[in-house]
Amino acid sequence: MAAFKPRRPRNNVTPLPRPFRHAQTGVENTQLDLRSERQQLLRKRGIYLLPNAFTTAALFGGFFAIVQAMNLRFEAAAIAIFVAMVLDGMDGRVARMTHTQSAFGEQYDSLSDMVSFGVAPALVMYEWVLKDLGRWGWLAAFVYCAGAALRLARFNTNIGSVDKRFFQGMPSPAAAALIAGFVWLAIDNKVPVNLFWLPWVAFALTLYAGVTMVSNAPFYSGKALDVRHRVPFVAILAVVLVFVLISSDPPLMLFGLFVLYGLSGYAFWAVYALRGRPNPARSASSDS
Repeated sequence: MAAFKPRRPRNNVTPLPRPFRHAQTGVENTQLDLRSERQQLLRKRGIYLLPNAFTTAALFGGFFAIVQAMNLRFEAAAIAIFVAMVLDGMDGRVARMTHTQSAFGEQYDSLSDMVSFGVAPALVMYEWVLKDLGRWGWLAAFVYCAGAALRLARFNTNIGSVDKRFFQGMPSPAAAALIAGFVWLAIDNKVPVNLFWLPWVAFALTLYAGVTMVSNAPFYSGKALDVRHRVPFVAILAVVLVFVLISSDPPLMLFGLFVLYGLSGYAFWAVYALRGRPNPARSASSDS
């Protein structure tokens, strides 16, 4: 049996006593905590390229709509608003899926929404037909623009205090799609602008969209849907059917779809009131 050989000390370094080992471990843990806090701070203040690129593209769509309306190309302006709506829906999804949410992204998205879904639809509708009503026309456009600003400000302050399944008031992209869809539908069907009833229908629709954005009506948000989960085969067929219907006549189908959505909030509101249940979109601060 071989004799036991004691281990030689490496580089003549003696091991630390146990109390010093615990102290050194505590210092390392403190450094790790500081490093994690620093990373969280950078995560809140950092700027991520991918989701903010979609937000910038949505902002460009709203700006492009304003430019096209000034050039009297209202059909292109309406389509640009719809493109901005699609891009705006993608930036939030991309940020959540890639875990790249940031405070900068939230504020940038709100400012982009104000331009694309607040200022742009109001100016497009005014330049198209509301200016024929004189001061009533620009008053209706201002009511819509102010409603979009108030709705975005309330949304930013009520995050976390309302049911995530519902929006409090109609979301600004849906209101913008309602306005742009009406413009696109009328131009696609070659409706004469000099008709007596057309400016007043646009006036009523603009006021309805502006007031509905600041109402307490609950509108389904769709945030409960998770694209990463499995769905039945019937759901895929439904998605295909929706694409087929929209592609058959985009102006008519999109406008009809957002008219139904614009009425759905008041339908939910009436159902909850008849059943004696509280409004799911009402925030706790507004109830007090």
